[in-house]
Amino acid sequence: MPVAIVPPPCSVLLLAGGRGQRMGGRDKGLLDWHGRPLIAWLHDLVRPRTDDLIISCNRNAERYAPFADRLVEDADQDFQGPLAGIHAGLQVARHPQLLVLPCDAPCLDDALLEALLGQAGEHPVMVRQDGYWEPLFCLIPTALGASLEQAWQAGERSPQRWLRELAPVAVDCPPDDPRLANLNTPTLLARHGGSRA
Repeated sequence: MPVAIVPPPCSVLLLAGGRGQRMGGRDKGLLDWHGRPLIAWLHDLVRPRTDDLIISCNRNAERYAPFADRLVEDADQDFQGPLAGIHAGLQVARHPQLLVLPCDAPCLDDALLEALLGQAGEHPVMVRQDGYWEPLFCLIPTALGASLEQAWQAGERSPQRWLRELAPVAVDCPPDDPRLANLNTPTLLARHGGSRA
């Protein structure tokens, strides 16, 4: 019988540290979707893959704590964007690869995670949809933490610009791939069966 190849463990970073501007300032990861907070769906998807589940959050730590092995927050409290969360996550990740996902994409599936993890190596791996990079769906070698630190100190705040400079490997997805739906506005959340409350 062939032996199943088990990928090495990775650290996982769920990004939930945003200001939630499109949601009227509400904390996106805690919004209800089919009876549970969005963060719970991401937790259930990635939990079997890691013993190092990190959530980047800048508020409501007590509500996020049950879904994570550890929490990180931005070094600055003025919401400098998702690269700040990635920066914090890379500093604490315990495994050679860090899988990064946004908290508002509950339709992700194992097949897409397998595609990302299957390309693990020295370069970042990033989803590309219809020719456009999706930098918040990526796999980053933790050895690149020094590169990000240098870019951060130089004023870089764009995940896409930083990752694209590192010759990323693409995982191509079709246009309008439902797995990549970001439920980041009240209308999108309601359209997909979530709560406006």
